[in-house]
Amino acid sequence: MTALTPVLTKHWDDPRSWTIDSYRRHDGYRALRKALRMEPDQVIQTVKDAGLRGRGGAGFPTGMKWSFIPQGPGPDGTVEPHYLVVNADESEPGTCKDIPLMLATPHALIEGVVIAAYAIRAATAFIYVRGEVVPVLRRLQAAVAQAYEAGYLGRDILGSGYDLNLIVHAGAGAYICGEETALLDSLEGRRGQPRLRPPFPAVAGLYACPTVVNNVESIASVPPIILNGTSWFRSMGSEKSPGFTLYSLSGHVARPGQYEAPLGITLRELLDYAGGVRVGHRVKFWTPGGSSTPLFTEEHLDVPLDYEGVMGAGSMLGTKALQIFDDTTCVVRAVLRWTEFYAHESCGKCTPCREGTYWLVQLLKRVEEGRGTESDLDKLLDISDSINGKSFCALGDGAASPILSSLKYFRDEYIEHLRSGGCPFDPAHSTAWAEAGEGAR
Repeated sequence: MTALTPVLTKHWDDPRSWTIDSYRRHDGYRALRKALRMEPDQVIQTVKDAGLRGRGGAGFPTGMKWSFIPQGPGPDGTVEPHYLVVNADESEPGTCKDIPLMLATPHALIEGVVIAAYAIRAATAFIYVRGEVVPVLRRLQAAVAQAYEAGYLGRDILGSGYDLNLIVHAGAGAYICGEETALLDSLEGRRGQPRLRPPFPAVAGLYACPTVVNNVESIASVPPIILNGTSWFRSMGSEKSPGFTLYSLSGHVARPGQYEAPLGITLRELLDYAGGVRVGHRVKFWTPGGSSTPLFTEEHLDVPLDYEGVMGAGSMLGTKALQIFDDTTCVVRAVLRWTEFYAHESCGKCTPCREGTYWLVQLLKRVEEGRGTESDLDKLLDISDSINGKSFCALGDGAASPILSSLKYFRDEYIEHLRSGGCPFDPAHSTAWAEAGEGAR
C-alpha cells in the first residue's frame, strides 16, 4: 500500500503549532533564506523543474503561471507593479483542506507567499479569506503580525533588500469569489463576478496590473520544494503529477479527515487508512474533487488519484475533496442538494448558469418527489448540456457535472423515483425499491 507522506501536515498536532516559534523549530523560514540568496528567475525555474501543479482545482503548472508575469518596462517605458493573490476562499461543498492548513500552520503559507512574491517581483501580496471563518482570519492576522516583527515581512526582508507588504482580506462569503477573476473584482471593492478573458490576470489582473492568483496549498508547498530540492519532490507522486497533496475524506467513512499522500494513491488505499466505510455498508458513489466534479462509483476505487488518472476515468481531481456516500444514500437527493447550492451561488452574470441552474433545481425536485416523467430526465440532460462549457465561468460546468454523471451511472435510480412515486429510500417506498432489485442500485 502507498505510504502517506506528511509534509504540510507533519506538525499539525504540535502544541501551539500556529506560532512562529513552533514553526521555526521545524525548519520554518529556512527556505525563505535560501530563496532570497537565489535570483527570482532561479526560484521560478526551481518550481517549474519540481513540476508543482496548482492544488486549487485545474492543476495548472505553478512555475509556468509565475513565468507568465511580464518583466521589465512596458511599451510606454513604465514598469507596472506586480501582485500576488492567495485564493483562500474555500467554499465548495466537501472541500476542507486550506482552512485546517491555515489554522494549524499559518506561517507555512506566509513563508510561501514571501518566496512566491519575491519570484514574480511583487511588492504587495494579498490573502483573500472567507469572511465567515473568523478564527482563521484572526490566526492569519496574528501570524502576519509575528512575521512582520521577526523581519520576514516589511522592508529589507532578512537584509536582502527585498520589500513586501502582506494584507489579509476578508471576503463577504460568495462562492463565486473562488473563481480567480471574480475574486479580483471583490478585492477591488466591486461585486464579485467573473471577468471576460483575455486579458488574463497575468497581464491585467488586480488593478489592471500583472497578477498571480494561487491556491493556499499550492503556495504552502513552495517552501518544502525550495528547502529539499526538486528531486526530493519528484520522488513522490507520478511523472506528470509529482509530489504530495492533501486528500480530504468526508462522508460515510470511519475516520474522516486530511490524508497527505503522494499523487496517484487510490481511494481504496485511502479508505484503508480511514478505517473504511461504515460497518455493514459499501461505497455507492463518491466525488474525486468536490461536488463540482463528475461522480465516481465503487468500480473506480482503484483509479490513480492524480490529474491524468482521474481525467482518464472521466472526472477531475479538482480540490481532492473525496466525499464518500454508502448504499443508504439517495443519489437523486444528493445531486439535488448540490444543485440547490449552485443555483443559490450563481452570480447571475450569464444566462446559461443563471437560468439553467434554476430549472435544474425545479426538475430535480419534481423527480426526487416522484412527480415527474421520464422525459424530465432528458430535459435534465438537455439543460445540463446548455450550461456545460457555455457559461461565463466554471460554476456552470460544476453544476452540470453531478447531474450528467449521476444519470450516466444511476439512471435506474432516477426512474425508480418516478415509478414508485417518491424517493425509494424513504420508508414509505422501501418495499417498491426492494422489488426493483440490486441491479437498480
